[in-house]
Amino acid sequence: MSLLEYVQSSQKKDLGVSFRAGDQLKVYFKVIEGSNERIQVIEGIVIRIKGSGLSETFTLRKVSFGVGVEVIFPINSPRIEKIEVVRHGKVRRAKLYYLRNLSGKAARISEDSARRVAVVNKVKSAQVPSAK
Repeated sequence: MSLLEYVQSSQKKDLGVSFRAGDQLKVYFKVIEGSNERIQVIEGIVIRIKGSGLSETFTLRKVSFGVGVEVIFPINSPRIEKIEVVRHGKVRRAKLYYLRNLSGKAARISEDSARRVAVVNKVKSAQVPSAK
């Protein structure tokens, strides 16, 4: 392992969540306003994942008061507190830029029930029953 790979692996953040384009996420991130710090939640659909390693980013899109808002988050940012997957979307593309031109019901993405069941089964198998 080279020195660069060693430094990058030590800086990489493990969120414990896997997601891809089309998934609906809740991202909890720290916002610093002057001397105050608070956690803000943004919920939206992942329209793109770009890069790899420390420079990996994802773009989250939401519609707020009728206006489309896109936020780009670095996955390894220290400002990200946690990420929750709300729904797994069923899409056939890696970049969902076409959602920018759609609105209302046309902009909905159907849920991928196979991925949801797989995640639920994985969580159930990971839980250890309590001894009484």
